[in-house]
Order: sequence, then structure tokens, then C-alpha cells
Amino acid sequence: MNEVAELSKKLRLPGEAPHLAEAFTHRSYAVEHDLAYDNQRLEFLGDAVLEIIQTEYLFRRCPEATEGQLTKLRSALACEGALAEWARRLELGTLLKVGRGEEDNGGAARRSTLADLFEAVLGAVYLDLGMAAAREFVLPLLESTLGDPDDLLLELNPKGRLQELTQRIFGGTPQYLVLGVSGPQHQPVFKVEARAGGWVTVGDGTSRKHAESRAAAQLYRYLSEFSSK
Repeated sequence: MNEVAELSKKLRLPGEAPHLAEAFTHRSYAVEHDLAYDNQRLEFLGDAVLEIIQTEYLFRRCPEATEGQLTKLRSALACEGALAEWARRLELGTLLKVGRGEEDNGGAARRSTLADLFEAVLGAVYLDLGMAAAREFVLPLLESTLGDPDDLLLELNPKGRLQELTQRIFGGTPQYLVLGVSGPQHQPVFKVEARAGGWVTVGDGTSRKHAESRAAAQLYRYLSEFSSK
């Protein structure tokens, strides 16, 4: 079995994708072996294809989300960490060809390298097999990662989500109060209170902002449950 057929089979693609050989060629390997190609151009293409697939998916999956919320969700699902995790799940790093120097410095285990590799592979799938195959490649990963869109939005911006909710329920914004700071000076722990409409929650964290976010997330969950009854 030739290299392309083997790669296509491992990725369970609906056909052979000749550009996969290029997608799995890191620039360091191309330089060491004097190759005329590497996966950077496919990475560029894959990034654009991914944005289209994610945008369409979120548009259909979250019919009540605003443009701003959709943008935040797409950014979270397209971040380097998310793409690297998808690459790990598919074991793409084990197939990447890297140069000796790159391998000594972490090689395909690096998050940035894995994220770029995922986009390059997606670019190859799109180029060789079309958009339908690209969607089939990405959508299961998106679905498993997104979960409840509201939970992800809350994780991304708990204070903003809480403010939207309190304005709707109480016609006002939440208030935050630092209750205290404990621990050593080099590693403080902040305790912050979040209050709205007579409801109060407390959160702690290694910074005031972190503590406020935790208190806001907890208060949002309480008020969401209250307002749904």
C-alpha cells in the first residue's frame, strides 16, 4: 500500500487524498531533505475551510445566539488548544514527518505544531475530496467539543453573561465586593462576592479577576435556574 493510501485509510477518509503526503511534511523535514513542499500552504487553506465549516455549524446549531456570541463560540472552537486536542485524538502527530532538530525540541508533541498539522490535513481533505468530506472530517469533532453552547459561553465570559442576565431579570448590573485576601504575598487568594437582586455568591481565585469570574459563573447558574421556573 502506498503512503497516501495508508494515510487516507488511517484517517478513515472516503477516498485517497494525494495532498496528505504534503500535509504531514513539516517545514523542518522539507529543509533537511531538500523537498520543494511542506504543509504551510495547506495549513493556510485548512484554516479558511475550518472557519466556513464552524460558522455554518454554529449558525445552525445555535439559532438563538447573537452574532457576538457566535463569534466567541467560533473563536473558542478554533483556538490552538482545541485544534491540538483534535490532532491528538486522531493521532496525527504520530504520522508527521519532522526534521531531527525539530524532533529534539518536542517535534509533533508541541501544541502549535499539532494545531497547524490539523489545519493542513483539513486543507488536504478539502482539496482532494471536497467540502462534503471536509465537513464529515470536522463535524464529529465539533459536536463532541461544543456540548452545551451556553456552558461554553459562560466559561468564556462569566461576568458578561451574568450582566446580560441581571439586566433582563432585574434591570440592573451585578455588584462585586472583595471580601478579603489570604495566603502568602507571592501567592494570594482573593475572595470576592457577587450580588444581584438579593442573590449572593462567593468565589475565590489567585487574582481579583479570577475570583470575580468564579463568583459570577456561580450566580449566573443560580439565576438561570431561578428564572426558568
